[in-house]
Amino acid sequence: MMREEGVLVRVPASTANLGPGFDTLGLALSLHLWIGMKPAEKTIVRMYGNHLEGLPSNEDNLIVKVAHRLFREVGQTIIPLEVEVYSEIPLTRGLGSSATAIVGALFAANALLDEPLSKQALFDMATNIEKHPDNAGASLYGGLIVAAWDGKQAYGLNLALSDSLTTVAAVPRFHLETKKARSILPSQYDMKDVVFNVSRSSLLAVALSTGQHDLLGVAMQDRMHQPYRASLVPGLDEVLKHAVRHGALGAALSGAGPTAIALVERDEAKIAGLIQYMSDTLAQHGVEADVFQLDPCTEGAVWLEGQASNIHDHIPVSSSS
Repeated sequence: MMREEGVLVRVPASTANLGPGFDTLGLALSLHLWIGMKPAEKTIVRMYGNHLEGLPSNEDNLIVKVAHRLFREVGQTIIPLEVEVYSEIPLTRGLGSSATAIVGALFAANALLDEPLSKQALFDMATNIEKHPDNAGASLYGGLIVAAWDGKQAYGLNLALSDSLTTVAAVPRFHLETKKARSILPSQYDMKDVVFNVSRSSLLAVALSTGQHDLLGVAMQDRMHQPYRASLVPGLDEVLKHAVRHGALGAALSGAGPTAIALVERDEAKIAGLIQYMSDTLAQHGVEADVFQLDPCTEGAVWLEGQASNIHDHIPVSSSS
């Protein structure tokens, strides 16, 4: 059954790794992507906001490609689609923009066909496209997720996260492609560094889920990717080492970067001090960045009430022209 009036979905951004949990730990964040999707005579993609400039507006758009992939998966005839997209998520900044688009496209296409696939099947498909489950799992399920991928099936568990925690994100005003950030990593690691990360990521998952936040400064340390990627973001190394002296419980590179993200208690003075420190430190290294409080998001992908065209109810007037 095809919903002729279309569907509207909302999907959160995410941060991956949280330091040592490389391709394993993900946390949904309160920036969102909205997708309105309905059948049409000719495929067209209309995009709104400041973060989608330059993307294809036809069948080459990632959202259309992924939606059609789901159609083929369930044996549905490929049809043209009218897609409207509004995003608050900066592209290629380490906030899961590609995973959000993939999850959103799958979730919307599945809703359009009256949900022939389970959420687990969508998780498998999204991870197969992304090749790692952390961002996809966080955007699909929301909250904090520990995830694994065996090449065919994705496995994920949500962990409780205390309401007393929030984040501060420092989003540099330059792009960093994941492919470039991965190419700088070594192909082999010393056993001691692997053990270091396994122990920290295990400690991190337990510390977050049990509220033992005093351990986060140690638990968010990493030796597998951040030391190598630090050269791509001037000032990052200093932020990761010293943010805990300025109110953070722990800090990490968000995904492949260039965004840095810190966990902090919901205390106005601590948050303000941390924002000032991260902003000043990056500026001292010549990096312009938007630094702000960014709450975790407990809600994953959601099918909203209304038709595809209701997306305009969620677009600020300044972004709709």
